[in-house]
Amino acid sequence: MEALWTHGASSIREIQEAFPEPHRPAYTTVQTMVYRLEAKKAIRRVKKIGNAHIFEAVISRNAAQRRLIDELLSFFGGRTQPVMAHLIDSGQLTLEDVQEAEQTLRRLARKEKSK
Repeated sequence: MEALWTHGASSIREIQEAFPEPHRPAYTTVQTMVYRLEAKKAIRRVKKIGNAHIFEAVISRNAAQRRLIDELLSFFGGRTQPVMAHLIDSGQLTLEDVQEAEQTLRRLARKEKSK
C-alpha cells in the first residue's frame, strides 16, 4: 500500500522494486499481496499495459490507519490505556506527542460546545 500511496498507480514489478534491495520480497510474494488487497477492495486494477496490470489504491492512507487502529483497539475492548502504556514504556510516545494530543482534544471539545 505504501508504494501505491507514495508512487501512485503501479505495476506489481514497480511495487516490488519499491522495497529496499536487501529485504525485497519475491515477485510472487508481492503478487499474492496485491491480489489479496484487490480482493479486499483496498486496491483496484486501472489498466493493462502489455501483460502488466496497473493498480491504484482505493482507500487513503488515513482511512487505512484509522481502520487498523480501530481493529487494534478492539483487541483491548476499545480501551486505549494498554496501548498508551505500551507506547510510553517503549519510548515511542514523547511529551510532544502528548501535547499535540491535548491540543487536538481541546479543539474537539470546543467544536462539541459550539454545536
